[in-house]
Amino acid sequence: MKHHESFPLVPIASANGVWLTDVEGKRYLDAVSSWWVNLFGHANPRINAAIQQQLDTLEHAMLAGFTHEPAVQLAERLGALTGLGHAFFASDGASAVEIALKMSFHYWRNTGQPSKTKFVSLEGSYHGETLGALSVTDVAIFRDAYAPLLNNNILVPFPSGAGGPIGDDAFPCCIECADAAAAALEVLLAARHHEIAAFIVEPLVQGAAGMRIYHPVYLRRARELCTKYGVHLIADEIMTGFGRTGSMFAWEQVSTAPDMKPDLMCLSKGITGGYLPLSCVLTTDRIYAAFFDDSVARGFLHSHSYTGSALACRAALATLDIFAADDVIADNREKAVRFTRLMLPLTQHPRVNALRHLGMIWAFAVDTAAENFAKKLFAAGLARGVLLRPIGNTVYFMPPYVIDDESFAMLVRETLAAIDEVLA
Repeated sequence: MKHHESFPLVPIASANGVWLTDVEGKRYLDAVSSWWVNLFGHANPRINAAIQQQLDTLEHAMLAGFTHEPAVQLAERLGALTGLGHAFFASDGASAVEIALKMSFHYWRNTGQPSKTKFVSLEGSYHGETLGALSVTDVAIFRDAYAPLLNNNILVPFPSGAGGPIGDDAFPCCIECADAAAAALEVLLAARHHEIAAFIVEPLVQGAAGMRIYHPVYLRRARELCTKYGVHLIADEIMTGFGRTGSMFAWEQVSTAPDMKPDLMCLSKGITGGYLPLSCVLTTDRIYAAFFDDSVARGFLHSHSYTGSALACRAALATLDIFAADDVIADNREKAVRFTRLMLPLTQHPRVNALRHLGMIWAFAVDTAAENFAKKLFAAGLARGVLLRPIGNTVYFMPPYVIDDESFAMLVRETLAAIDEVLA
């Protein structure tokens, strides 16, 4: 709030499609999908209608001894899409991560291996800002102040590679980099698997670390190693799920083989199309069975008052309906080709480098040592009608899928102008 003494908050009055409108009538292109959640545009008529219909029927009923049609349907549809047949609903992404961590630990406790209490994550990982999620997060600005409260979990090397210009290869990380990082993971698991419950990972893209993209071969190796050493693999698809990486879920680019599925998958953000808070942890028959017991103490005890909100589940179902009816994944792939061509002016800027692209994500670095570059570019973008949210000197575009060519070209043009202003 101290920053807003000099840069006032922007009061938004309405929104439609890819545009936000403030109280004075100024419009802003939502280039970051309102923090990566909005998929099909603001005020989408189909999602609006679904929520309104649900509102007239049932707004909420607790999922403790009760159930309702939207929650049942959503669990069934997510199971069919992922091959993970058990769903545990919660409220937000960090809650989903907490649930997955607790579920993994409790599974090992229930199966006679209580020493498995550690979690492994990648360098640069981000999984949320509640205490359990922070303990597997490696972004200093979020973590450092709370370090004394966090469990001492384990980091392994990120499969890094030099980012090159946008081209046919969407993955700046090479296979050799992936193999080297996987070898480091194996050294750790071989030595300490008896104390490790799970490896948690953002598949293909680390978001808060600066849209760092890596090769799916790393995740294939990680899955094989977790199986070999008896460690759960948690796929944090909170940001990458629901089409953002070019497939419905990023893990589909790793493998579709039944024995290569993650043990737990965390979903949130785009699950409701950006409308209502909802998250979900999906898991396997094996993990579910470890809690299916007459003893309450062996059950998985975790609850949220609005778990499985009927309104949120209905919004999620409407979102899945749009994916199916509009063949969104295929349509996005065609859009991505066109939009990548529209990025050409950025590739020619002398201070822009490390351009990378995956699905409906574009990112690049700006060569600058300017103080507060991200804050200044955010302000310069707003003045030009584009909402950007740089991460350090990394600028990224993650617009709603309904953006058209004209709006994307405008986004590129105004971003370039904003960059030139800040650099000048």
